[in-house]
Amino acid sequence: MGVPTLAFVGCTGGAGTTRLTVETAATLARGGRSVAVVDAAFGTQGLATYVDGRLDADVTAVAVGDVPVDSALFEWDIDADGRVALCPAHAPFERLARAKSAESAQTLERAIEEVAGRFDHVLLDVPPIASNQAVAAATTAQRRALVVPASRRGGDLLPRQQGRLRDIGAPASAVVATRVHGDDSEPVEDAAHTVPHIGAGASRPLATDPDSDVAPTVAAMAEDLLDVDLGLTFEDDGLFSR
Repeated sequence: MGVPTLAFVGCTGGAGTTRLTVETAATLARGGRSVAVVDAAFGTQGLATYVDGRLDADVTAVAVGDVPVDSALFEWDIDADGRVALCPAHAPFERLARAKSAESAQTLERAIEEVAGRFDHVLLDVPPIASNQAVAAATTAQRRALVVPASRRGGDLLPRQQGRLRDIGAPASAVVATRVHGDDSEPVEDAAHTVPHIGAGASRPLATDPDSDVAPTVAAMAEDLLDVDLGLTFEDDGLFSR
């Protein structure tokens, strides 16, 4: 079935980590997999924008022990054979502060492990390593991919995050460059995978559209990072393979 848990760790804010995480989840679902996406980026709370309707529970409530993780999983309605459930952060400041404690980070670890037992894959949306919950998510995952924007700033910050992951005993398995071919795009020499720039107004997700330039590149990345063969097809390339 491949690698159960993968953390996408942003090298900087604005790297497109959340978008890459959900596009990967959609790709896996297109291949018939069940996927949970857990938000460890408590500060930005970007994953919550993918959930329609009221969020009565979230991942921070799970971390502080207020609710079980099932209460904070929301089905994402996309055109795919598989299933995606989102566990976003969406909380007032007071709970955000409590959810960042070391004790809450341990609770988050247990919740991730619980979810991993019920889904084919768990993807973790992780901010730069500078908080307890980010460390918990990165160390709980079996693999980690550092997400870096293809820019000079991204390249400058990449070594710092590579070092922090080594410091916590959870080195990066790969580097993924995002926003490639954007206005200020620059090559990232360490990147094992590159993902085209996704505009702010692009449909969500793009990965379920096999004609998009994002779909095949994310599929290649997902297959490599998770050791899976999704058997996806794309109009230009026929049967997709790594």
